[in-house]
Amino acid sequence: MLAPGLWMPDAAMHILGARLARHGYRVRIFGYRGRAPYEANLEALARFANGSSFFVGHSLGGVLILDMLNRHPEVEAKGAVLLGSPVRGCLAGRRLGGAGLGRWMMGACRERWDERPARWTRRAPLGVVAGTTPFGLGRVVGRLPGPNDGVVRVDETTVEGMTGRALVAQGHSMLIVSGRVGELVHRFCSAGSFE
Repeated sequence: MLAPGLWMPDAAMHILGARLARHGYRVRIFGYRGRAPYEANLEALARFANGSSFFVGHSLGGVLILDMLNRHPEVEAKGAVLLGSPVRGCLAGRRLGGAGLGRWMMGACRERWDERPARWTRRAPLGVVAGTTPFGLGRVVGRLPGPNDGVVRVDETTVEGMTGRALVAQGHSMLIVSGRVGELVHRFCSAGSFE
């Protein structure tokens, strides 16, 4: 099951979905409105998730997956991969959502970008992929400290209890179309490791 990021339509995940389908995965894409209440999206994801084995989310989609799987132990999961997901909060999101048009753009998920701890509570493997090429919309609101993908800082993707993390030289939006990332997701779903 794939989940796109904020402001991205389901179709944004079709390239990654096609790559995974070539490896034999049955791919379903969870569509949601990023500006809708976060809790409503989280519960909708829990209902949609039935029958899925592996979960892959980009940006806000990955945050939703982490929170949903931690909150809903009845949803079975063989593993999950988060792509550029700011699970510990998002400095660029806080800056953008601080006033005016940015506040409207961030919608009801704005508070999810506050700094917070992130923990994986399951035994199934959790992989994290983070981009290191600072090319993304987050640069519009100022320079981001440390390695980042232009929207999300690598530190913001850290999950306590994650199985592994892979750093790739990609910008934020390019994570979902990168062939290298597609191979990393396949490797993790098939072996439980990026190695």
